[in-house]
Amino acid sequence: MMTPYTDLERLGSGMTSPRTRDRMVQRLQEQGIRSLQVLETMRSLPRHLFVDEALAHRAYEDSSLPISQGQTISQPYVVARMSEVLLGAANHGRVLEVGTGCGYQTAVLAELFREVYSLERIRPLQDKARERLQRLGYRNCHLRHADGLLGWPEEAPFDAILCAAAPLGVPPALLDQLALNACLVLPVARAGGQELIALYRREEGIEERSLGKVHFVPMRAGLRQS
Repeated sequence: MMTPYTDLERLGSGMTSPRTRDRMVQRLQEQGIRSLQVLETMRSLPRHLFVDEALAHRAYEDSSLPISQGQTISQPYVVARMSEVLLGAANHGRVLEVGTGCGYQTAVLAELFREVYSLERIRPLQDKARERLQRLGYRNCHLRHADGLLGWPEEAPFDAILCAAAPLGVPPALLDQLALNACLVLPVARAGGQELIALYRREEGIEERSLGKVHFVPMRAGLRQS
């Protein structure tokens, strides 16, 4: 059995202290994040535990940071924005995350939704994320080593889907796994760069909303064991 993170590790000190988190939340509010549930989740969640120790002092900056395997942890604003959009549109039951990465976005979703299903194609990332989430006490996260472009059909439909990497277009399998009135938020590669979009499944069809320009790592097909 793994040793849980101590209260001191959760709280942090200096550049990872509660005061530093308060400043991050203030920036998020200034950038337009309004959901109190999202803001309080990000205030309480120890983001510094999801990055390498050498970068912990930068954990609450509004920037993406490298994790490993050529991947990144998204900047706090992007995490908050995507989470807020999903929370405002969805039944807060079951959410699918494509791209577990270090597990930070997974933990945010675990605070906002009843059950989180998260896919990661790179095995070492998934293994580390699983350990972090377990040590933080999350029991509503279901992780799978799988190709995110295919989704998780056995557990579909989902009330919300979030993609943490940018495909060339909207993966049809993910659209197929959306419940009625559910929302899919993802960055897509388009002319001029990447655009963050929200797609809503309505009885009359798919409704699209633009959320602005972003920069994510590209979404890849297939699996990596190392």
